[in-house]
Amino acid sequence: MTLKTADLENLFEKALSQSDLTTLEEVGVVVKVGDGMCHINGITHALYGEIVLFEGGNKGMILDLEEDLATAFFLYNTIPVNEGEMVHRTKSVFKLGVGESLLGRVVNALGTPIDGLGTVDVVEERSIEVDIPGIADRSPVNESLETGIMAIDTLVPIGRGQRELIIGNRNTGKTAIALDTILHQKGKNVLCIYVAIGQRQVNVARLMHTLQERGSLEYTAIIIADASDAVLCRYMAPYVGTTLAEYLRDQGRDVLIVYDDLTDHAIAYREMSLLMRRSPGREAYPGDIFYLHSHLLERSGKFLAGGSITALPIVQLQGDDLTAYIPTNLISITDGQIFLDSHLFNSGVRPAVNGELSVSRVGGAAQTKAIRKVTKSLRLDLAQYSELVGFSQFGTELDIVSQRQLARGAIAVELLKQDQFNTRPFEQQAIVLFLFQKGFLEGKEKNLAVDCAWKLAVDCAWKFVDYIKHTQTAIYDRIKHDADISTQTDKQLSDYAREFMMMCK
Repeated sequence: MTLKTADLENLFEKALSQSDLTTLEEVGVVVKVGDGMCHINGITHALYGEIVLFEGGNKGMILDLEEDLATAFFLYNTIPVNEGEMVHRTKSVFKLGVGESLLGRVVNALGTPIDGLGTVDVVEERSIEVDIPGIADRSPVNESLETGIMAIDTLVPIGRGQRELIIGNRNTGKTAIALDTILHQKGKNVLCIYVAIGQRQVNVARLMHTLQERGSLEYTAIIIADASDAVLCRYMAPYVGTTLAEYLRDQGRDVLIVYDDLTDHAIAYREMSLLMRRSPGREAYPGDIFYLHSHLLERSGKFLAGGSITALPIVQLQGDDLTAYIPTNLISITDGQIFLDSHLFNSGVRPAVNGELSVSRVGGAAQTKAIRKVTKSLRLDLAQYSELVGFSQFGTELDIVSQRQLARGAIAVELLKQDQFNTRPFEQQAIVLFLFQKGFLEGKEKNLAVDCAWKLAVDCAWKFVDYIKHTQTAIYDRIKHDADISTQTDKQLSDYAREFMMMCK
């Protein structure tokens, strides 16, 4: 049987009329599978950051585009991907479902709940990569964010909208400071987000139970990308947390976000860059690692439209080496750093905040007047104490003035010691430091530098706080309400302190 030309033309026209060209899709094929990633051929029009679907059920994100190949990293490391597998484009980037229902929940880096409490109600979906607000959209940091930790609130105060780096060796209390700060926000209208990057699941579970027991999980969202998750999830986790923070900020809320920690985030990005055969730089990190973290942290701040995002990124040191690549990058990006000294930690000073190396570049403007008044000489007293301790260790005999300075510094160090989960509101900190500034904690005896003497003085100081709180409530409430110590309050506190400390000692 032969077909005429007219018949072929009719068949061709009929076929074209029956097929909708808009339904045609671009399909690729996996040509090579690597460690958590693969090379795909055939999707020449793919977008950077686009989500692709694999035939076997996995998903991936396009993070490198070449003329003939696209590199995708897997979202799930439990679903295998094989060479020759078909890949379908979605023509959309990853979007996170956000909403206040995420507060009180534990989700992974994809926004999927992993706490066994069911699904979350999503208000809208947002891309995790957005334009950063400019200078004209921001307002100065002028409102304090209390941590409840005296060593921080007095020496390195943090303001709402600030980015304060927590830096130190392993096991020096970095996460403990972040956790105490979250716990202290209870009743202060601050929502919290804790982003765990590369952490062990048992540590995150312990933190979740602590928040739950103390009634703080209800205003906290936990986003976890643990060490067993795909490298892409560890890379995405901080952006997912920041996207949720931006949604809450747009509702006019003040948000505190903790990144624990960005060292593991940098390692994950280094692993991905090396797999994509990008040129390694210092410590094998790619050249754009600085941009990666600055782009992330610049999304925090205080904004004219209302709301703020306060960031507490954590970075881990090796051997107290502040000159390592990632720590120096983050120090230059953030608005200050809280340096936790392993030597102080091992000697029993906890939190082990090194006042000489810690700084807050913008938080001082947000510090309450009460705290600012009573901490004018605190940093100097600690510096003189550190210097005199060095002299006294060599058996150098000190004069009376130096002995007094040594005793005053010892009292200051003891005052700043604080157990975990024992945060103090600013009014209590102000009263204690008022006693220290006015010299009520110092005695005339020469043995004041002996441990038992200055520990007794500090115990008396906290007893005085309880005395003022429960018997002189008008003074206590005035300090709390005004966030200041007026001339009248100064005189009243001095009169009560003079009488109380004589009885206490």
